[in-house]
Amino acid sequence: MMFMQLFLVILFLFSVGSFFGWVLELFFRRFLSKNNPDRKWINPGFLVGPCLPLYGFSLTILYLLSKIDLWFIENPIVKQISLFIVMSICITFIEFIAGLIFIKGMKIKLWDYSDCFGNIKGIICPQFSFYWIVLSALYYFFINPRIISWVFWFTNHIAFSFVIGFFYGIMTIDVIYSFNLVSKLKKLAKENQMIIILENLKQQIRKINEEQKQKIHFLFSFKTDKDSLTEVFRKYIDRFKK
Repeated sequence: MMFMQLFLVILFLFSVGSFFGWVLELFFRRFLSKNNPDRKWINPGFLVGPCLPLYGFSLTILYLLSKIDLWFIENPIVKQISLFIVMSICITFIEFIAGLIFIKGMKIKLWDYSDCFGNIKGIICPQFSFYWIVLSALYYFFINPRIISWVFWFTNHIAFSFVIGFFYGIMTIDVIYSFNLVSKLKKLAKENQMIIILENLKQQIRKINEEQKQKIHFLFSFKTDKDSLTEVFRKYIDRFKK
């Protein structure tokens, strides 16, 4: 495969994976997450917009791993299952590294699997690694065979190319804005010697806005019309201690 074609594939997969991963997490946290007992719509991830880079990286990794030929395994079914397990292990590793970076570097927990069996630091667990096996299989059978034709269509439709370019432009601005916000949360977390569970913080901000009859901000989850981020965080700490 030519370098330019591979580059276009990665651009395409990262953007598609980031968006649809965000959609997947949005519904999971709304209907299935134990950390959202009130069943509210919560913007997943630390970015403002509909983008979860972890899923973008994961989809790209799935594409690259799908090229691996496990030649030492003769049975085709066992070969495919083994490939899906390898994919799951790699993505789980990426998930662990990403979670660890935010916990150690930013004092923030983007997700929390502490209540799940066999979890490691609340970042990864067997249950979600199994989900990655299922998603890897779905990718392998339904997405991977069509990627090249999709990219070919993508490169021949200028309008869609503009959409992809627009996505990366907005995402860049979003990353800068969000990391600036996360740096403020990091400072507050250090001062209070704690790790912030991002989903819980968003829930508390939503409750504060509801109690004070303020507008609920879905995308700008940390925004309130009356309180500063420091004041909101203080209320979060008070409720956390209770």
